[in-house]
Amino acid sequence: MYFLWYLLIGLVAGWLANLIVKGSGSGLVVNLIVGVIGGLLGGWLFGLFGLVPVGTLGSLLTSVAGAVVLLWIVGLIASRGKRSRAER
Repeated sequence: MYFLWYLLIGLVAGWLANLIVKGSGSGLVVNLIVGVIGGLLGGWLFGLFGLVPVGTLGSLLTSVAGAVVLLWIVGLIASRGKRSRAER
């Protein structure tokens, strides 16, 4: 049962992060993947600062923060790829 709860939190976190970074949704599967990976990344980053998320809201905020960082990193990599292709 907890697995489904984590997937739901990941889906919502991916959707919210997509709204924060891009302004529009990318689809159910992409939001789910971004949210779940963002949850792992957010948990790791929060752990570096000694912060421990508590409860559903804490898990959601951690996942959103990690997903935003993930989308920001992917955006940086993608913009570098576009820039290097344009210079050719």
